[in-house]
Amino acid sequence: MNGPSRLTAARRGQELVRSAEDRVDLLVVGGGITGAGVALDAASRGLSVALIEAEDLAFGTSRFSSKLVHGGLRYLATGDVATARESAIERHLLMTRIAPHLIRPMPQLLPFSPAVTLTQRTTGAVGFALGDLLRLRVRTPQAVLPAPRFVSARTARRLAPSVQTDRLRGAVLAADGQLVDDARLVVAVARTAAAYGARILTRVRALGLRRDGAAVEDTLTGQRFDIRARTVVNATGVWAGALDDSIRMRPSRGTHLVLDAAALGDPSAALTVPHPDSISRFVFALPQQLGRVIVGLTDEDAPGPVPSVATPTEPEITFLLEVLNRALRTPIRRDQVRGAYAGLRPLVDTGGASTADISRRHLVAVSEGGFVNVLGGKLTTYRRMAEDAVDRAVALANLSATPCRTATLPLVGALASPHRPGSDLDWRYGAEAGLVLGRARCADPRDPIAAGIDVTRAEVEFAVRAEGALTADDVLDRRTRIGLVSDDRAHAEPAVAQLVTETLAGPT
Repeated sequence: MNGPSRLTAARRGQELVRSAEDRVDLLVVGGGITGAGVALDAASRGLSVALIEAEDLAFGTSRFSSKLVHGGLRYLATGDVATARESAIERHLLMTRIAPHLIRPMPQLLPFSPAVTLTQRTTGAVGFALGDLLRLRVRTPQAVLPAPRFVSARTARRLAPSVQTDRLRGAVLAADGQLVDDARLVVAVARTAAAYGARILTRVRALGLRRDGAAVEDTLTGQRFDIRARTVVNATGVWAGALDDSIRMRPSRGTHLVLDAAALGDPSAALTVPHPDSISRFVFALPQQLGRVIVGLTDEDAPGPVPSVATPTEPEITFLLEVLNRALRTPIRRDQVRGAYAGLRPLVDTGGASTADISRRHLVAVSEGGFVNVLGGKLTTYRRMAEDAVDRAVALANLSATPCRTATLPLVGALASPHRPGSDLDWRYGAEAGLVLGRARCADPRDPIAAGIDVTRAEVEFAVRAEGALTADDVLDRRTRIGLVSDDRAHAEPAVAQLVTETLAGPT
């Protein structure tokens, strides 16, 4: 594993020294999906790039999504065709060119049951049809993303065994893109940026930004120094206002529940349940890796100081269960919830009455301090956000750069699409799956890191030796998603911590 995409502790140390000594073309602040995307876009245009992140890659909002790469059905329902079309274009690029190894088609089932009114059935079916027109417009093949169709009640029960069967009159079955994991996408983008020469510096906090760089602190050593740059992009999401007090953000909290898939009969399709009296908002029960289903999501105002990690509230948990249970044969109890998580959407305050009414379109603007802010948006459209931010930064600093090329640039591990991986390991690593196992130094690479958890010891080692993990938390909470269930986290943590320590101490 000597490739240029490898992120290691040793590489971080070397590039930290270089960043204190020279000047880069572009400094990116923020290691979520937007910041990683900006770093890749700029580095692939031939610019010298440094990315700094106060914590770890995907530490904030980017790991707390619904793990969907979606075509904007909700935006169609609210009449926001431009956002829906942009989402469909970016979904197409991700599923066919950029990261087909990380994204698969996810069946979505809208049941025709008493939980779904006639109006909701009609608008849902029409919405799926309009969404398919967008799919056709951007030329996403049916082999990548199947077209919607009506299915019988029997098929609906097979795909979602827990669905309410009383007066079930069939369903609409559509498809959207599902990430095997959102944090894995961030890491893949960052590693691809590193392969083009970008310096990916985690645990480096920006203390203050200016047009030509930033004062920073290495949080591992406490050392403070300046990073000089010809231009700067602030991609810190909901924390952007801490670096530019002219920004008005209005964070929205999206909460999800984590259930055992067995509690819902091990579904193979996502159950889609409209909010009561709504035609544009839904609760989804989304099958996931590691035998889980996530249920989400809320859209609640989150005023006040922005926390390091958002916390779900009991009323939100209750609400999600109540909406989901309307469509189930046997309700899910509160004690069956294995975990819960919340992320804060980085919405730009437009004065709307509710965060649900605020546009998900992104905004790129030059601050009074002379650096570029990239705000709003969503995970699906990160690439377009990055392109627009780099375009603005290049023009602002009069940099010499080639045109954007990320629309056709595969991420590390990418495989040709459509493909049918044989295991979750293939989905998580794509073309690198064999590398993860074949080059592991631990004596038992294929063994699970802990009993009952489908994460191998080789994956933990790979996280340290290639993906920039520096601590057990990095592995548990971001390189894998063991930490989404606290019991699993506690079960696996001793073995993960030991292997991380041994790997960091060994040869690179």
